[in-house]
Amino acid sequence: MSPSAPGTGLEIAEEQSCCAAPVEQPDEVELSPAVHAFLKALASPVRQRIMLLFARGAELSVGQVAELADLGQPRASEQLAELKRGGILTSRKEGKVVLYRADKQATSAALADLQSYLKYCC
Repeated sequence: MSPSAPGTGLEIAEEQSCCAAPVEQPDEVELSPAVHAFLKALASPVRQRIMLLFARGAELSVGQVAELADLGQPRASEQLAELKRGGILTSRKEGKVVLYRADKQATSAALADLQSYLKYCC
């Protein structure tokens, strides 16, 4: 006889290892390195705050980001580099100044990959 869950009237099923089919994990469901980098880039509240500066297609230099986000220029540069590695920002050079902007195409691709993964596992 199986034990009962107290007060529920439900029996707790005994472990049936002989009857449970193993769940196979297809390789194509793994997150890509690009999605890992994307998630890492978004994991920081500072980088999340910086991303809001790029709303509506804004292009900003490191100095502008540092000023607007109230960061030192070296820290702003580090954060922008991480966002670029994550595929969230792209950059272009204009003379001696590097201008950053949101990379909507790469972000959309990473979000689509993440959504496919979450649909499979969740």
